[in-house]
Amino acid sequence: MRTSGKTHGQTINALNIGSTVTLAKIEPCGSLQARKQTNGTVQFFWRYSYGTQSQRVAIGTYDSTASPKSINRTERGFSVAAAIREAQVQAQRHFENKDNGGYNKLIENEGNQKLLAKSATDDRKKQTLQKLLVAYCEYLHKLGRSSHSDVRSIFQNHVFVPWPELSALPAAEMTAEQIADMMRLVHEKGHPRTSNKLRSYIRAAFQVAKSSKTKASIPASFKDFKITYNPASDTEPDTSANKADKNPLSHEEMLLYWKRIKVITGFKGSVLRLHLLTGGLRIKQLVLLKRSNIVKAEMTLYDTKGRPGGEPRPYTTPLLPLAKKALEDCNPVGEFAISSNGGYTPLAATTLSRWACDAVGDLLPDFNAKRIRSGVETFLSKHKFSEGLRGRLQSHGISGVQNRHYDGHDYMDEKREMLAKLHEFLES
Repeated sequence: MRTSGKTHGQTINALNIGSTVTLAKIEPCGSLQARKQTNGTVQFFWRYSYGTQSQRVAIGTYDSTASPKSINRTERGFSVAAAIREAQVQAQRHFENKDNGGYNKLIENEGNQKLLAKSATDDRKKQTLQKLLVAYCEYLHKLGRSSHSDVRSIFQNHVFVPWPELSALPAAEMTAEQIADMMRLVHEKGHPRTSNKLRSYIRAAFQVAKSSKTKASIPASFKDFKITYNPASDTEPDTSANKADKNPLSHEEMLLYWKRIKVITGFKGSVLRLHLLTGGLRIKQLVLLKRSNIVKAEMTLYDTKGRPGGEPRPYTTPLLPLAKKALEDCNPVGEFAISSNGGYTPLAATTLSRWACDAVGDLLPDFNAKRIRSGVETFLSKHKFSEGLRGRLQSHGISGVQNRHYDGHDYMDEKREMLAKLHEFLES
C-alpha cells in the first residue's frame, strides 16, 4: 500500500526489485499497482477479482519524467495519473461485461474478431484480379461460349503480361482509373477496337462476380471475390472504334467466290460449299456441328453468343439438296461432323476461314470469310426477305419477350425459301 505522507513518485522510487505496491483504488472495481522489474523499470497493472480468482492486466511502463498531472500516455510510458485513467477504462469495460464473462471473455472475443478480420483480409488479398479474370474464362468455357478463347487471349496479352502488379491486386480493390489505364495502353498501340473489347470483357467478369450473390445459376465460388462495385462500368469506351465494318460481298463477288469453291475437290471444297449453301452461318458454330444433330435434311447448331449465364440457344437449318450433298461429302463420322481426324475434334474455325481466303486468292484483295455472312444477308435483304426472317436463318437479332416466350413457329419453310433463292442465284 501507499506509505502515508509519501507521493506516488516517492513510493515507486522506494520499490525494491520484484516488489509490488498498490497505488490507488480504481472505480468501479479493482486497484492500480506498480511492480519493479529486474531491469529496473516499473510496470503498472490493473488488478481485479472475478469470482474466486484475481487477475492482473498490464497497463504500461512508468514514465518518471512525465508531469504528475498528465493524463495522457507519453512516448516513454505513463504518469501515475495517466495509469489510473487507463485502469479506469479497463475496469469499466470489465464491469459492463460482468454478466458475459468479464474482462477475460471480452478480450477473448475481441481477439477472435481480429482473427476473423485478418482472415477476411488475407482471403481478399488472395482473390486477385487475375484470379477473377481466369475464373471468368473458365466460366465461359463451361457454358460453351465460343468467345472464351478470345477473352483468355486478350486478358493474357493486355492484362497479365503488361500489368503484373495490378493483376496481383485484390479484385475488390480495383478502380475505374486502373482499368482505364489498361485500356489506354492498348489504344495507344493503335488497337482501339481491342481496347473496347478489353473493357467489355473485364466489365462482364466483374458483373458475374457481383451478381453471384443473387443469381443462383452463377457458381458460388464467384462470391469469394466480394465484389460490390463494378469499376469497369465507370470507364468510357471509344465509340468511334465500334462502328460496324460493313463490307458485304457484292452479287458479282459472291458469284466469283461460288465459282471458285464449286470446283475445289475433297473435304476442303465440301466444307466451303456447305458454309455458303446454308446461308453463311457463323463459322465458329458451324464447325461444332455434331453428327447426332443431323436429322434427315436438317442440322441443328447452338448459338453460344449472348449474356453470361444463359444456355446456348439451338437453331435448326434446313439442308437443301446441294447443301445436303456437301455435308455428305464431308464424310461425317465420330462425334463431330466437320472434322479432319475422324470426328474426334472439330475442324478449327480459323482453318475454314483460311481456306475461304485461299480459294479466291488475289482476285478479291480485301476478302475475308466474314464478308460471306454479310453478303448473304445483303442478298436476302435485296430480295425483300424481312429482317426477322434473315435473323432466323443466320441466328441473330432474335430477342424480346415475344420471341423468347410466345413465338413457337420453327420458320423452316421460310428458311427453305430463303436458301432456295440463294441457291438459284448461285447456280444462275
